[in-house]
Amino acid sequence: MQKFSMKRQSVDLKILIRVIQLTRPYTLLFAGCLLLAIILAPVGILKPWLINVMVDDYIFRYDLQGMTNMAILLVGVLLLETVLRYGFMLSSAWLGQNIIRDLRIRVFNHISSLRLSYFDRTPIGRSTTRTINDVETINQIFSQGVLTIVADILGIIAVLSIMLWTSWQLTLVVLTVMPILMIGSYIFKEKVRVAFQAVRNQISIMNSFLQERISGIQVVQVFNAEKQERDKFRKINRAYTQANLNSILYYAIFFPFVEIVSAASLGLLVWYGSRGVLDGSITLGVLIAFPLYINMLFRPIRMMANRFNTLQMGLVAAGRVFDVLDKREFIPNKGLLKPEKLKGKVEFDRVWFSYDDKTDILKEVSFKIDPGDTLAIVGSTGSGKTTIINLITRFYDIRSGNIRIDGEDIRRYELNTLRSRIALVLQDVFLFGGSIYENISLRDPNIRREEMRRASEIIGADKIIEKLPGGYNFQITERGSNLSLGQRQLISFVRALVFKPDILILDEATSSVDTETESLIQHAIEKLITRRTSIIIAHRLSTIRHADHIAALKNGKIIEYGKPADLLANEEGYYRKLYDKQFIPVS
Repeated sequence: MQKFSMKRQSVDLKILIRVIQLTRPYTLLFAGCLLLAIILAPVGILKPWLINVMVDDYIFRYDLQGMTNMAILLVGVLLLETVLRYGFMLSSAWLGQNIIRDLRIRVFNHISSLRLSYFDRTPIGRSTTRTINDVETINQIFSQGVLTIVADILGIIAVLSIMLWTSWQLTLVVLTVMPILMIGSYIFKEKVRVAFQAVRNQISIMNSFLQERISGIQVVQVFNAEKQERDKFRKINRAYTQANLNSILYYAIFFPFVEIVSAASLGLLVWYGSRGVLDGSITLGVLIAFPLYINMLFRPIRMMANRFNTLQMGLVAAGRVFDVLDKREFIPNKGLLKPEKLKGKVEFDRVWFSYDDKTDILKEVSFKIDPGDTLAIVGSTGSGKTTIINLITRFYDIRSGNIRIDGEDIRRYELNTLRSRIALVLQDVFLFGGSIYENISLRDPNIRREEMRRASEIIGADKIIEKLPGGYNFQITERGSNLSLGQRQLISFVRALVFKPDILILDEATSSVDTETESLIQHAIEKLITRRTSIIIAHRLSTIRHADHIAALKNGKIIEYGKPADLLANEEGYYRKLYDKQFIPVS
């Protein structure tokens, strides 16, 4: 147990050092905060010391002018402390906000660049929690954690020093209750740390649940599953509430405990101090000042346990954020080739691929597409069709074999350059909240509205877009929910065309639309594939009638490959059977 505790403290120290390193861009501001914390310690103890001096040296000597001067000095010290504390709180909060602003951008940029396999196994709600909640918690390390703890420790040292200098006997009497307070504070810190960790875990679980259920609300409602989901959410919410109540319970016990200990210390002060006043060993000014010292001593000690828990929770959150930042799940980008344009020749040479390094999804797949040709890939669900396009765009890397574009290994191309020459249109079109213009251009400043309108006219989407309120400025809601499926699909076609790709990939782009919309999309497809290499994955064979070659995929293997007419001529072939199922009516 002790070994585990030492290991945890070592990990916390490493995380704390990494958090402190985040202040490098704001070194002067961080140094200013520390300087203010150092200055506040001696300034804070001046008030009771001045009261002590005022009572002993002026009040009992009936020195009115001296009392007036001391009162003015006391007000000045009070104003000085107020200004310094305001500056400390403002600068530490400003430091924290600047750091988490930079860190939040850094986390988002990092997550955006991770390979898709990370998102395959990581709930979106968890990534959202890391980027928002956990980063915000790190702010408390600066606003309520490290800097405040430093200020409190310096204050405690200053108070103890002046107390010992004033009356070491009275100080020792007051501190007799300190071991009880320290033990109680340690127990409180450990209990609240566990409770806060439970709170953070429950927040992550709740975020993941809400994100998934709200995204899939249509499925929930159509299957009348609202009651089941409400029951699940009620359980999650109850667990989250209980975690918070546990932490509140510890606070409800600890704060009254500190008040009792503080009262006991004050009682010992009055008992011993009054005897000292009577026998002349302690002055009345000291007896009046010491309760103020006790308050200044116990207040930061009472808050210290809470500060350490705040620091601990900030470190827990920082550990989670750093865990994301330490992930190096990137697609290797060591390619140096940056062609302005690709010819479009695509080759798969005995490609093997597995998502989990156990089950092979593609098995020795080989085919070739000449520049400007169109390859249609057909096959049942799970045969590996979508995997092929994920490999061409290098969302994943192959296990063995070779993928070449224009005769060069795909890994020799600089990743961003490669993807900029490929356009992908998916079955499930994803549109972002914003205008149609922003969704087509993806905020690329190089794409002008004239180019967009020209692309829309070629696709045949311009009339449909112009009918919408505001035309290209029409505001799309989240995921395009205020547009029909056909409208979303046409916008995705315009998006693909406006980027002028050399290789076009269509992934089952018409599988979920009606016949009338399919004719519009079929026209758009014909315009898109003109004079560029195209790969079409389709369940509806009517959408691939212009294909130069067809590859039939089954269980990760290409079982047929050839021209459409040749495959149709083989009456026992796989493609012929698919064709007959779709186009020959059942008598």
